[in-house]
Amino acid sequence: MKIGELAKIAKCSAETIRFYEKEGLLPPAARSENNYREYQQSHLERLRFIRNCRAFDMSHEEIRQLLQQVDSHADDCQTVNILLDEHILHIEHRIQELMNLKGQLQTLRQQCQQQQGIDECGIVQGLTNLELTHHTERHTHLG
Repeated sequence: MKIGELAKIAKCSAETIRFYEKEGLLPPAARSENNYREYQQSHLERLRFIRNCRAFDMSHEEIRQLLQQVDSHADDCQTVNILLDEHILHIEHRIQELMNLKGQLQTLRQQCQQQQGIDECGIVQGLTNLELTHHTERHTHLG
């Protein structure tokens, strides 16, 4: 199938497919005589795998590690389990960060309870005068 067909079946764009090829996550397609990319069923399966991993917010490096296990036909899935456990931990940290952020925003929102001029807005004043006492390290596995 051509790239447009693959994109339609996989519900993504041709640019996404080219990007994953460039990143080395999706193997390059064979070329036809007229230099069109010719994709196989295996490309569709791998593309679905990649897109499902991305839907779980996995980084390209995490996906690459999973694909290495798949491609090597590893004897067991211990590495996959470890990778998923680490990703779950990352998500737990990120949820806590987001909950803290929500609390800070709710506190800020309470500083403006009525309609007034922008110069008197407690939120704008709060954002202007806020001094961050410490830098919170953002947990991210994307890079």
